[in-house]
Amino acid sequence: MRLSNEEHMQISDLAEALGITTRTIRLYEKLGLVDPPKRTDGRVRYYEKADVMRFKFVLKVKELGLSLEEMKELAQLYDQEQKVPEKIMPRLIELLDTHLKSIKQKVSTLQSLEKDITAYRQRIVDQFSLIK
Repeated sequence: MRLSNEEHMQISDLAEALGITTRTIRLYEKLGLVDPPKRTDGRVRYYEKADVMRFKFVLKVKELGLSLEEMKELAQLYDQEQKVPEKIMPRLIELLDTHLKSIKQKVSTLQSLEKDITAYRQRIVDQFSLIK
């Protein structure tokens, strides 16, 4: 018997809807990134709309490159603030700004490396007359 409907989803249906594995769902629960699932009397896991939204949030910050530790910090803050998303947004902005700064530095470093490699390649070509 399937429990999934508009109000509840079983773990396999949640995994399919989010494009992740049931193993990932269990891991996020174990790490405390999301609340433990509710269960039926028969101990079958089920998830409600609020659970789905929290999983989507976790997946989004993961996609944006936040570390597991940063994700845990946000989850703990969310729980401490009585699950009011607006209360964690200032910290999320700080984390995203830090991450963005790091990405910009990496891009700058890669652009510099690209110039160095291009110049070095050209010197080799010129010195050994490799390309006419």
